[in-house]
Amino acid sequence: MSSEPSTGFADRTETVVLGGGPCGLYAALTLAKAGRRVTLIEKEDVTGGLARGHLRAGNHYDLGVHMLHAFDKGVFETVKEIMGDERIEVPLNAKIKWAGSFYRYPLQFGDMVKGMNPLVLAQCCIGLLAYQTWYKFRPHTPKDAEEALIQLYGKPLYEFFFKEFTTRYWGFPPTQLSATFITTKMPRLSAVDVIKKVLAKFGIQDKSVHAVESALSEEILHYSRNGAEAMPRLIVGEIERLGCRVVRQADVCGISIDPTSGKANAVTYRNTATDSTHAIGCDHVISTIPIRDLLAAFGDHAPADVRESAAYLKTKAITIYGLLVKKEKAIDSLYIYYRDKAFHRVGEPKNAGLIVNPPDHTVLIVETTCEIGDAKWNGDDSARQAIFADLEREGICRPDEIVEVHLLRAPDGYPIFGLGFEPHLEKVNGFVRSIGNVQTTGRQGGFCYPNMHKAMRMGADAADRVLQTVGTAE
Repeated sequence: MSSEPSTGFADRTETVVLGGGPCGLYAALTLAKAGRRVTLIEKEDVTGGLARGHLRAGNHYDLGVHMLHAFDKGVFETVKEIMGDERIEVPLNAKIKWAGSFYRYPLQFGDMVKGMNPLVLAQCCIGLLAYQTWYKFRPHTPKDAEEALIQLYGKPLYEFFFKEFTTRYWGFPPTQLSATFITTKMPRLSAVDVIKKVLAKFGIQDKSVHAVESALSEEILHYSRNGAEAMPRLIVGEIERLGCRVVRQADVCGISIDPTSGKANAVTYRNTATDSTHAIGCDHVISTIPIRDLLAAFGDHAPADVRESAAYLKTKAITIYGLLVKKEKAIDSLYIYYRDKAFHRVGEPKNAGLIVNPPDHTVLIVETTCEIGDAKWNGDDSARQAIFADLEREGICRPDEIVEVHLLRAPDGYPIFGLGFEPHLEKVNGFVRSIGNVQTTGRQGGFCYPNMHKAMRMGADAADRVLQTVGTAE
């Protein structure tokens, strides 16, 4: 790696932000608004990361279902101002199908009571009571995600609701997932919370593991008639208006370390459009790219054991099948979760106000988890036929109504919290902290599960740490 001091680089900025997803964009925006010089480097030809959208054959296709919540008032007000008239408000209307019936998402207790087999419901309640009582008197730390789920919900509900779906989603059973996954990713079932409140009246308090808070059942989401692409595009516009740079189609390939200070002094990237290499001198680096990519950029400066730990931190790939369908409307909600299909979620952004051409057609966002290079990733005929068959079985659309198929891929969709991942993550984070002027944050950089507004807040926090060092420009 180069040891050239930062003053030797003709192209120079104060902070380089790696990755143009929600976290990186908001970090760059925060610095730009403070009057600092920042350059954001994005690998793709469009910004937005996992929340980006693509224009294909005259229609916009989102990389999944992505709409902004207003929970973080600071983030929301900033984005609201930037989006202006392009922002539209959309009432939450989501469903989940399980046990042969549709329910509002997040699940509500009344819906489960009305729809569940009474015997199954009784078994689940009794099981929850039994396990909560057991863990009250015999508390212990769960060894894996299966034990964590059983502590939370009891074995009957785990067997009925979680076990098969979790295995299908990840490609391996919950016994191979860390219990940390449950406390940071698994949404809390409001139905179970109701039961637990009843148990608490009898002195049976839940003091074991806790899942994350789920979204509200009724709230307003924020979107655009051009889909998910609008928000990152407009944020980029604001960053550039403030005099800072966003470089697209730029693959990070090196981070130089000054041998005197031991701090990062430059970032090297390859322009994938021109196959040319460029170096930017800098004082700070905020990384939101996958941890393994960040560690690879350090080269031999990162010790072998740290690089091995980074390699242990794997991610689950996703492939989106964006479908143009000759049908005015396909589903009666924004999106629906499915537990036993070739896909795990189907969204219809037209129901959120997306403009579709021709107007009597609709766009479907069909989400699948996969492995890089498998049939779903490649879009093989076998994968397409399985997806199309399940769409038809669900009454969403027939194969002959599908006019176009557009594949959108993300190799780093979801961090995999495999058993024993925690010390590997800490080792990597410890190395990054030792450099002093490099931060790694966001979903991929932090190896965690923030939603969009939380990822933006993480970006703002990273930028604030830089500003504490350099201050706000006059």
